[in-house]
Amino acid sequence: MRNPRLTIIVPCYNEEEVLPKSAQILGDILTQLIEKKQINAESKLLFVDDGSKDNTWSLIQGLERQSTIVTGLKFSRNFGHQNALMAGMKTAAATSDAVITIDADLQDDQTIIPEMVARFKVGSDIVLGVRNDRSSDSHFKRWTAETFYGLMGKIGVQLVPDHADFRLLSQRAVTALMAYSESNLFLRGIIPQLGFPTTKLYYQRKARFAGTSKYPFRKMMAFAMDGITSFSIAPIEAILSVGIVISSVSLLMMLFALVQGFLGTAVTGWSSLMTSLWFLGGMQLIGISIVGEYVGKIFTEVKHRPRYIIETDDYTATQQPAVLNQKQAQR
Repeated sequence: MRNPRLTIIVPCYNEEEVLPKSAQILGDILTQLIEKKQINAESKLLFVDDGSKDNTWSLIQGLERQSTIVTGLKFSRNFGHQNALMAGMKTAAATSDAVITIDADLQDDQTIIPEMVARFKVGSDIVLGVRNDRSSDSHFKRWTAETFYGLMGKIGVQLVPDHADFRLLSQRAVTALMAYSESNLFLRGIIPQLGFPTTKLYYQRKARFAGTSKYPFRKMMAFAMDGITSFSIAPIEAILSVGIVISSVSLLMMLFALVQGFLGTAVTGWSSLMTSLWFLGGMQLIGISIVGEYVGKIFTEVKHRPRYIIETDDYTATQQPAVLNQKQAQR
């Protein structure tokens, strides 16, 4: 493919501090690729405003007036990072040969975008940006990430360690991705299942140059739980295993108590009784909670509510003339 039409998709949530610089850096990369005729002149930079409460959307509109390559998509409210990525890809897929997703903070190395495009042009439908160094993260964050990837691997979920959401997808890869209709999205687990030719590009993750992370510990834990429960029933199987172990121990304790009773050495102990009750009660609550998590996800899925609602779509409006010209050329 000589000059593919590329769309770089940037999900944004309260990113007014980083957006001007991010737009300039990504816009320069896109412009250079166009000037070198590596991509089509109709390529775009698409910012998806995920219901920001600051001036993010106003800044996007201002950038649209300043540059023809910048366009925006605005949600009616906050629907989440993964849904912002899906909305951007679905909107851009109809007129793009390939899309690249990258976060607005540019902690992912945007300088490898030209190499991503080059790998796509020689046959890779999926090009993954993979971190080879997490020195910019705190020790706790590195430990939790390593623990998460290790746990996911043990329960049989195919993930690419240290790959987040910085990737290139071809049009047919995006089309295949859109067939996944679940509400509880975990793209890092879905992408490896697509099965198209895949390439990995390694880079060093940088520190955030402005603003604050939109994934505090609470959201990271919820994201990890979504990943586990979306792809595996291992937690429910673990409950079964724990239940079997506890039942076995209880049976042994019952036999021990009977033997002690026959020998006349049994000692009535309030502490041991209460400890057992608290332990078993706690295990039951944990088990019910885990099962309830799966039931809750089933409840969400069967309602078939929309993943997101788009309030303003400036991208499609800018692409209509190009699409019309393309159809006329085909005739």
